[in-house]
Amino acid sequence: MKKNKNSLSIKQWNEKDRPREKLVLLGKADLSDSELLAIILGSGNRDESAVSLSKRILFSIDHDLIELGKLSINDLMQFKGIGKAKAISIAAALELGKRRKEFGITKRIKILSSQSVFELMHPKIGDLPHEEFWVIYVNNSNKVLQIKQISKGGITGTLVDVRLVLKTALELGAVAILLTHNHPSGSLRPSEPDKKLTMKIKQAGDSMDIRVLDHIIITEKTYFSFADEQLL
Repeated sequence: MKKNKNSLSIKQWNEKDRPREKLVLLGKADLSDSELLAIILGSGNRDESAVSLSKRILFSIDHDLIELGKLSINDLMQFKGIGKAKAISIAAALELGKRRKEFGITKRIKILSSQSVFELMHPKIGDLPHEEFWVIYVNNSNKVLQIKQISKGGITGTLVDVRLVLKTALELGAVAILLTHNHPSGSLRPSEPDKKLTMKIKQAGDSMDIRVLDHIIITEKTYFSFADEQLL
């Protein structure tokens, strides 16, 4: 009778099928998402291997790694075989991946378009369950001087202190700023408060010769640009 590989521990598998050995022999790019996750887990449970458990976790979120990153420690611990330590390992690994991507993007320190703002800010706020408002401060060559979180709010909004936005610009000697915040709802349509705040900051900035170049609304998948839509 042929044994089901899922019922065997990974140590009982053929060496070329084991995720760790496969990574060493073939390289990390040859591993599937479930095999990479299995390496993080280290082991499965009494009924399934780490790879089988990883497949079940990924199936539950439709194999969407963005959704995997949204799972809390408690969410992960609902899977049989995932204790607190394994859940923390998964969360830590995903956060490292997110920071790696963010670090690579922030090295492109010149803002060239609304797309470049999206690429810069999406790793920070694209999949958050609450709203955050950030400002990108740039010099006269559109090179980034600083990226700063101004406020953190709830699901539907966050309060922004215009004075704080411009105070930082003056301290940095920034000649222009780009406003950005996320919409956890996924809606790309700017709200009336979004429009009023943008104009309020723009008018205040104009009086100090600090230009507002754009206001980007970021969702999980895409973005809306005030400048591209000629709303500035």
